[in-house]
Amino acid sequence: MELDDPRRIRELRALIARKPALRRFYEEVYEQYVDCLDRCPEQGIVVELGSGASFIKRYIPEVITSDPIPYEGVDQVIDATRMPFANNSVRAIFMLNVFHHIPDSEAFLKEAERVLMPGGRVFMRDQHVGWLSRIILKYAHHEPFDAGAQEWKFASTGPLSGANGALAWIVFMRDRERFERKFPSFRIARYEPNTPFRYWLAGGLKSWSLLPGFAVGAFTRVERRLVALHKGWSCFVDVELVRS
Repeated sequence: MELDDPRRIRELRALIARKPALRRFYEEVYEQYVDCLDRCPEQGIVVELGSGASFIKRYIPEVITSDPIPYEGVDQVIDATRMPFANNSVRAIFMLNVFHHIPDSEAFLKEAERVLMPGGRVFMRDQHVGWLSRIILKYAHHEPFDAGAQEWKFASTGPLSGANGALAWIVFMRDRERFERKFPSFRIARYEPNTPFRYWLAGGLKSWSLLPGFAVGAFTRVERRLVALHKGWSCFVDVELVRS
């Protein structure tokens, strides 16, 4: 079945449910969502973009789940560059492994700037370009990867099949000054690399996993020590933007 086929959703949900290491990865991100929401305005819309097989409603029941693919069970079908929300109506936008699939990240950031209320936040976990991830993303991962891209956009083949795995690193790290010039109403509150290899050992959204549930805790502790020694080990990053 093709990556962008909406009929894959049951398969994706079953994968997450049966792979403890992958499920824990999602749970950690959702815990970060909850933590971020505590720093947002009390009123307003909460939306997750690119929800796919998300189970975020267990953590934030009021969240609007969305995806550009019309998956069964998702609240709304939404293009991240044309969101159906009024100006200054959203208090939080959450994204997990979504930013690098948006073919025009500048258009998304302009739209996020429009819909977010003052004090509203974008929180995403996405791929980070480090020592290990540069090798994995370029040679061992199925998604396109171009750390040398000069543009913040790419020609997309579809919502999941199209990507540039280096995009979060490009926009918020390599081109940070450019981002700050273009979007002065956004402040990067966090750019925190993490998670060297646990996601890959869990097989991501593939059918296999090399990381059994009983080993997840130990691997998590090892990862945190590696990242504490040097951020270059990291394969993922937590990015938090605040709108002024």
